[in-house]
Amino acid sequence: MWPGQAMTLKVNSIVHHEKSKYQDVLIFESSDYGMVLVLDNVIQATERDEFAYQEMITHLAMMAHPSPKKVLVIGGGDGGVLREVVKHECVEEATLCDIDEAVIRLSKKYLPGMSVGFQHPNVKVHVGDGFKFLDDYKDTFDVIITDSSDPEGPAESLFQKPYFELLHGALREGGIITTQAENPWLHMKMIADLKKSIGTVFPVAEYGWTTIPTYPSGQIGFMVCCKDGKVNVKKPVRSWSKAEEDKLCKYYSKEIHEACFVLPKFAEKALR
Repeated sequence: MWPGQAMTLKVNSIVHHEKSKYQDVLIFESSDYGMVLVLDNVIQATERDEFAYQEMITHLAMMAHPSPKKVLVIGGGDGGVLREVVKHECVEEATLCDIDEAVIRLSKKYLPGMSVGFQHPNVKVHVGDGFKFLDDYKDTFDVIITDSSDPEGPAESLFQKPYFELLHGALREGGIITTQAENPWLHMKMIADLKKSIGTVFPVAEYGWTTIPTYPSGQIGFMVCCKDGKVNVKKPVRSWSKAEEDKLCKYYSKEIHEACFVLPKFAEKALR
């Protein structure tokens, strides 16, 4: 995935290591980034910088929707996206579907700052394949957030057109999705192909990004898509007050929402 480069964190201690049914799961305590969740030898989240990812993948969709009441999270077994979803008081039901119970179990034990999302009374959890889960739901959700690992192993199907067709079908009219969409410094062709494929399913498909030190090259992006071709997902239709943003967020803001869709020229040209 990242030829010729590597990311190194100093390990204070290995906290837990197991082989689940689907992947290698490692949690260690680092010297400077707190607890770290690693799946199949790839860093998924650290206590120090996870908010930059969790807030953006969540609020880009949530704030582009006028009233998201039913929300689905595919993946996200650490609970971080759920934590962000339930910050929106309009949410009546937030469902998480993750294929690997080990990630949920271990996050609850070792990553309490993220897994706090599981404690909200409006949250439901389903352990299983997100692809199969979606097949049972039509016109159900206002927002669906796919918090997946990279397109290898368990998450490979979550980057393919049939999955986005299922997402489209599971959304209500005006529904919005966000999905993890890799890094333009490393995966520009993959992102361009993904955007093109999604564009055959959703009339609106935009690429935004966030900075995060412990992801490859310090950056990761998201596809934000809507069933309604008239919706501009680049501009939030709801927003918190500055005081509320200060209380609820460490990274996301109304201004960041709009700014994250401004791309460097090489990426903008590739995604035309």
